[in-house]
Amino acid sequence: MTPLMIPFPDISPEIFSVTLFGMDLALRWYAVAYIAGIVIGWRMVVMAAKTPRLWPNNTPTMTPQQIEDMLTWIILGVILGGRLGYVAFYQPDYYLQNPVEILYIWQGGMSFHGGLLGVVLAAYLYTRRGYDQFSVADAIVLGTPPGILLGRMSNFINAELWGRPTELPWGVAFPGEAAQFCPDIVGICARHPSQLYEAALEGLVLMIVLLWMVWRRDALKRPGLTCGTFFAFYGVGRFLIEFVRQPDAQFISPGNPLGLAWHVGGYGLTMGQILSLPMILLGLWLITRARRRGAVQSA
Repeated sequence: MTPLMIPFPDISPEIFSVTLFGMDLALRWYAVAYIAGIVIGWRMVVMAAKTPRLWPNNTPTMTPQQIEDMLTWIILGVILGGRLGYVAFYQPDYYLQNPVEILYIWQGGMSFHGGLLGVVLAAYLYTRRGYDQFSVADAIVLGTPPGILLGRMSNFINAELWGRPTELPWGVAFPGEAAQFCPDIVGICARHPSQLYEAALEGLVLMIVLLWMVWRRDALKRPGLTCGTFFAFYGVGRFLIEFVRQPDAQFISPGNPLGLAWHVGGYGLTMGQILSLPMILLGLWLITRARRRGAVQSA
């Protein structure tokens, strides 16, 4: 009996393409996801900034104009951090031998954790004087989940970053030789649509949680609480999804078929799990700090 699976939908990664002066120019869903995610996140933060009751002492930490000015720094942090993070975390040996290709961002290769570090650095540099940086961090993470949601959906459309083989009925038969290379499976190989798992958990669900905390539970009045929740929630979600996500090919070897970046005796962690652990710890620390300060102020 042929196991149940879902055929990969016939969606082109390109929305449209044109040829100008002998060059093929294409607008891809991945680029639109980046742009739309940034715009939606920016408008969400501006809306919160225009609602003084959400903030400590009923005073927003930034004006809409300051948020717009910081947006340029955030975009640079996402792009540079995402690319350099991928280079450092996933393929350092290759890029040390081919340093020029670090600039070839159109060939793919971005790291969420690297992009996050880039945003943290960019925001710190912009707000190092005259701002409550914990409140600024809360504002930034409030607008982050839409980008994760759209970005992971575009990963699915691109048929990349798929999961491990599965016989579950919602497994997807992704196209391509790499996706269909499943040594233990005869016939068509279905895989976990891990991109959609991440879109749902780290994007949609996390966005709902943060919006509920901010608009219903006054979370922004406790600087660091929203940011800490984001870090902890994303870190735990990514850590769990890594169990069904196919690791990058460079980590897989005959002695390490699961692609673990660190392992002893066949047990260990993927690179995504290793990078998520500091996020979880930082998130728990921020939550604890915010709650303690809130309790002291209430007393």
